[in-house]
Amino acid sequence: MKVIKTSISVPIPEDVKINVTARKIKVSGKRGMLQRDFHHIAVDIRKVGKTIVVDKYFGTKKEIAAVKTVSSHIRNMITGVRLGYKKKMKSVYAHFPINLIIPKTGESVQIENFIGTRRKRFIKMHPGVTVKPTGLKDEVVVEGNDIELVGKCAALINQSTKVRNKDIRKFLDGIYVSESGHIEEEL
Repeated sequence: MKVIKTSISVPIPEDVKINVTARKIKVSGKRGMLQRDFHHIAVDIRKVGKTIVVDKYFGTKKEIAAVKTVSSHIRNMITGVRLGYKKKMKSVYAHFPINLIIPKTGESVQIENFIGTRRKRFIKMHPGVTVKPTGLKDEVVVEGNDIELVGKCAALINQSTKVRNKDIRKFLDGIYVSESGHIEEEL
């Protein structure tokens, strides 16, 4: 069964500017600019006053779900340019201490001495994402404006320290996400 019209509106905060052109959205704020192309999804996106309206006419169940998906992406972009995203990661080890080497630019991470191996693991961050030490022992912060890129970089760090050919219930060594949140706190 098709629904005649499905519509979701996303409010635009005062400190954010949004430009909508043919399903291409540019969101700019105090932390920078993000852009995204929604050409692959058949929805209508328009700016009405201080809101973004996402519409779908005569949509099936899956097409209606795309309306909520697009509006959530826009909401995440607005939050990213206003507050930013961060993920704190902690290295956990039983015997061999994991060494995290981060250059001053914060564009990459080098992991050494994971479970005593000599192999060095090198993870390059995506553009717009930086990694830096928190000051605490064995803890780093991955931060940026795009929620997907921040999560992807944190996952790359986590997956590079995957234990192979051993019992994963016993060998819990690795680098794990301990906390997620925003870089700047909303007042």
